[in-house]
Amino acid sequence: MEGLEPVVQGLLLAFALVVILMPLFLRVMRRLGFGKRIRIEGPQSHLVKEGTPTMGGLLLLLVVGGITLLLEGLGNRFIDPSTFAPLATLALVGALGTADDYLNARTGDGIRVRQKLLWQTAVAGYAAFQIQQTYAIDLLNVPFLGSVEVPPLLFVAFAAFAIIATSNGVNITDGLDGLAGGTLIFAFIGFMIIAALNGQPNLAVLCALIVGALLGFLWFNVHPAQVFMGDSGSLSLGATLAVVGLISGQILLLPLIGIIFVLETASVLLQILSVKTTGRRIFRMSPLHHHFELGGWDEEKITLRFWIVAVLAAMLGVVVFVASRGLYA
Repeated sequence: MEGLEPVVQGLLLAFALVVILMPLFLRVMRRLGFGKRIRIEGPQSHLVKEGTPTMGGLLLLLVVGGITLLLEGLGNRFIDPSTFAPLATLALVGALGTADDYLNARTGDGIRVRQKLLWQTAVAGYAAFQIQQTYAIDLLNVPFLGSVEVPPLLFVAFAAFAIIATSNGVNITDGLDGLAGGTLIFAFIGFMIIAALNGQPNLAVLCALIVGALLGFLWFNVHPAQVFMGDSGSLSLGATLAVVGLISGQILLLPLIGIIFVLETASVLLQILSVKTTGRRIFRMSPLHHHFELGGWDEEKITLRFWIVAVLAAMLGVVVFVASRGLYA
C-alpha cells in the first residue's frame, strides 16, 4: 500500500467508524452496567465520574481489527512482517485489558498486578522474539551515533522491557479526560511519519488507523468524558506503540516521542522511592497529572499542556530521526 492516500483514507475511515459506532457502544455499556469504579484514594473531584462507561478501548481495537481484516480480504496484503507483531500485540494485550475492565466494572477490583505482569511479560517476550527472528536484528539504531551491535538475546530482553514499560506508562497516564488518548495520538503520528520515511507503508497505515480511531474516541472522551478508555485501550495501545517503535528500528526515540509516559511513570517511581526511604512525598500525589491537579490546575489545562509537550516531543523525535537516518546501517 504505497503513497499518502491509503494513510489518509485509513485515518478517516477509522475516525468515522468510531464516531458512528460509539453511541451504540455506550448504550450497550450502560445497559450491561459497565461503569468505571473510581478509587477513593484518588482526587476527590474524580468521584463525580463514578459510573461513566468504561472499556472504550475495546471499540477502538474492534474497529482497527475490522478494517485490517477488510484490507487483507480485499487482497491488499496488509498483514505482513511489519504489521503482524503490532496487530498480535494489540489483540493479546487488549484481551488482558478487556478482562481487567470487566472485573473492575463488576467487582470494583481488576486483575491483580502480578497476574497482569505475567501476561504482559508473556506477550512482550513473544513479540520481541518474533521481531528479532523476522528481521534478524543484531544492531540497535542510536540517534546521532549510528548502529551498535547487540546480541539477539539482549535485544529480545530489551525489547520485552520496552513493551511492558510503555504499556504500563500509558496506563498510568490514563487518569484525566482526554489525556492518554491525546498523547497517544501524537506519539503514533510521530511513528507514522517515521514508518513512511522508512519505506514501511503498511506500518504507516496501521499507525494511521490507530490515530483515526483515537481521534474518534477523543470526540467522546474530552472533558467531561462520556466514556473512558480503560485498560482495554491503554495497556494494549501502549504495548503496540513500543512494538511499532521496535519494527521501525527507532525504539530509542520512544522515550522522547512518548516523553509524557516517561514523566508520568517516573513520578510514580520517585514518589514510592521517596516515601519508602525518607517518609516524605516529592509530589502532592502521583502520577504527575494529579500533582498539578491538587495544585489547583483545571483538568482541561493539565490535559492541553501535556498535549502541547507531546506534540513538541513527537516533532522533535521525527527531526532527530531525519537528522540521524544516514548513520544507520
